[in-house]
Amino acid sequence: MLNRSAGGHNAGMTQAHDETVRADLWLWAARFFKTRRLSREAIDGGKVEHNDGPCKPSRAVRCGDVLRITRGEERFEIQVLDVSAKRGPASEAQQLYRESEASIEARAQARENRRLTGPDGPGRRPDKQARRLLRRFKTRQ
Repeated sequence: MLNRSAGGHNAGMTQAHDETVRADLWLWAARFFKTRRLSREAIDGGKVEHNDGPCKPSRAVRCGDVLRITRGEERFEIQVLDVSAKRGPASEAQQLYRESEASIEARAQARENRRLTGPDGPGRRPDKQARRLLRRFKTRQ
């Protein structure tokens, strides 16, 4: 017969509200990055600023801190409202921070500019008709 303590395997594993949490862990819990590894790589790559200064993955994040996060073409300026080391649903993750109005406006403007200018790069390959026209144009010169 197994001797089990009262409360089972996870007894005492409830997490108290911490005052600080690691930056890479907080970014993962707030769902800015899909994995902790990606959040750590973004921080190491200089894509995250903490209170107008550089950030390290082990940097302590507290309530009231300001983070500037660059993710692809998006740039976020957020204020930390709560700290969490546990990744939860997106609805809970959005309660951890507040994005500044200027940041929301700048992202919307950048999104609109991308929509109007179209995708970057040459686009798709020429089809058969376009290749024939190019060949004719090149041979006539």
